[in-house]
Amino acid sequence: MTRIGLIDYGMGNLHSVQRAFERLGAEVIGVQAPEQMTDCQALVLPGVGAFDPAMERLQASGLVPAIQAWCSAARPLLGICLGLQLLFESSDEGEARGLGLLKGHIAALPRVSGYPIPHMGWEPLQRVHPSPLFPEGEEAGWVYFVHSFAAEPQDPHCVTTSVRFADRQVTAAVWSGSVGACQFHPEKSGVAGEQILRRWLRWVEQRP
Repeated sequence: MTRIGLIDYGMGNLHSVQRAFERLGAEVIGVQAPEQMTDCQALVLPGVGAFDPAMERLQASGLVPAIQAWCSAARPLLGICLGLQLLFESSDEGEARGLGLLKGHIAALPRVSGYPIPHMGWEPLQRVHPSPLFPEGEEAGWVYFVHSFAAEPQDPHCVTTSVRFADRQVTAAVWSGSVGACQFHPEKSGVAGEQILRRWLRWVEQRP
């Protein structure tokens, strides 16, 4: 059974994420302090809310250097929603420094007539670059979004899927090294979301 560390810093939709992984046969361990990562095979960083308060809570918990060390050691981490945004260096939403695991910035979605913000609802994903989340030959599917900001990675090759918003494609999911993340909520995305989480778990299980 795969042991997943679910990072709990008081700003994540933990219950639905935990249930989604448990339905897929994973053991979920709550992580509120660095020492609780010890027995985990992979980490999940969820998040709902604003960038600066999230980073403040992560800093207060002592988890920031532990997460950075984890990823520096090429160990698996999956970010979800705000958890994707926290992986980057900075955000239009605030002034705090992000985790800096991925180079780039989180930008506010453009204000365009007819396109309400937050961008909310079911949308079809567009393939960009293959990854363990979205390998060649697998349908990307429709997933559920609730967001007002989107990642602008320095390296465009880390974008694995995008979604259309107004007149542009914005980042929907990223993958770099051992770090993956979804701007959408896979745990709320029905069969398509379950398949994405299943593929990630399979990738974690197959690692040496």
